[in-house]
Amino acid sequence: MNLRPRPSEEPDLNMTSLIDVVLLLLIFFMVSTTFVDESRIEIQLPQASNEAPPQTRSAPIEISVTASGEYRVNGRTLLNNSPTTLSAAVSKLAGESRDNPVTIRADARTSHQSVVTAMDVVGRLGFRGINMATVNEALGASKQ
Repeated sequence: MNLRPRPSEEPDLNMTSLIDVVLLLLIFFMVSTTFVDESRIEIQLPQASNEAPPQTRSAPIEISVTASGEYRVNGRTLLNNSPTTLSAAVSKLAGESRDNPVTIRADARTSHQSVVTAMDVVGRLGFRGINMATVNEALGASKQ
């Protein structure tokens, strides 16, 4: 019977496989990553010119929305609150020109849907200059 202790061997840890896997994962993530270009706002800066500015713009169009949801185009109350009536009134006032700025004034208690409907009608008609304004109840009653 042999009672002598055996010489102990130190365990050997092979790191080659681990390094290979990590490098492969690194390469995989580098190749599969898409570099997203964040959306940017394009701004057209004005440029100086020697020409006189065109004077063809007519008066701006103002759409007022009352607290009850009625539409008024340049101070004139429409027959009903339908989008087709509003569209007809705005297109009659603007004619063929779509360069006029349109201001939508809304009472503080106006429903959000009435304002969105007015914005939708103006956008579908092709107007690009749409301004928003709010009206206090006391000021709105005295102006209109």
